[in-house]
Amino acid sequence: MSDTLLLSLEHAVISRDENIILKDACFELHSGEFVYVIGKVGSGKSSLLKTLYCEMPIFEGECALLGYDIRRIKPKQIPFLRRKLGIVFQDFQLLTDRSVNKNLEFVLRATDWKKKSEINQRIESVLTQVGMQSKGYKMPHELSGGEQQRIVIARALLNNPKLILADEPTGNLDPETSGQIVQLLHEICLTGTSVMMSTHNYTLVHNYPGRIVKCENEILSNVEIRKEAY
Repeated sequence: MSDTLLLSLEHAVISRDENIILKDACFELHSGEFVYVIGKVGSGKSSLLKTLYCEMPIFEGECALLGYDIRRIKPKQIPFLRRKLGIVFQDFQLLTDRSVNKNLEFVLRATDWKKKSEINQRIESVLTQVGMQSKGYKMPHELSGGEQQRIVIARALLNNPKLILADEPTGNLDPETSGQIVQLLHEICLTGTSVMMSTHNYTLVHNYPGRIVKCENEILSNVEIRKEAY
C-alpha cells in the first residue's frame, strides 16, 4: 500500500436536517486502496459519499480529502475538488440527447480542455480502458445498462482522478453484469486509482475482495474480510 493519504475522517458527524446519519466517523484511505462501504439501505452509505463530493455537509469533526478541508471548503473550490475525483452514479446520469463521444467531450470542455485533438485522444483512451472503444457514436438509449455504466466509469476517468467514488454502481444491473463492472473497477484500482464503492450486494464483496467498512446504527466501522462477517 502507498503511504499517500488521500482521505482522513476524524470524528465526523453527517446528518440530514435533524436526523443523524453517521456520528463520530473515523476513516482513512490511502492511494491504491479498494474500499467497499457496505450496509443496509438507508444506513448512510450514499450520504457518506455525497459528503465527500460536497453534496452534503459535515456538521462536526474533520474531513481532509485530496488536500481540501471538506468541512470548511468554499463553494468556488468544489469544482476543483471534483475534478480530482471520479464519480460513478447508480442511475448513470448520461446526457440523453447526445452520443457517448459528445457526453465525454462535454465533460472535458467543462473542465478546460481546449484542443480537439487532445480531447479526441483522451476520449479514445478512456473508452478503450473500459472496453467500449467501438461505442463512441452510440446514443445512451442504444446501450445496455452494463454498457452505460462502463461509459459512466469512462467519464469518471477523464481527468485522471486519484479517487473514484462509486455509489451503488451495480444497483440497476443483473448479477453477471454487476460482477463485470466490479471487476473493471478493481482493474482500474490496480493502475493506481483508489476506489471507494458503496453496495449492499455482499456477494460482490465476497467475489471481488477489498477492504470493507460498514455503516450500521449511525456508526462507521471496519469489517474483517471474511465471508461470515457479511
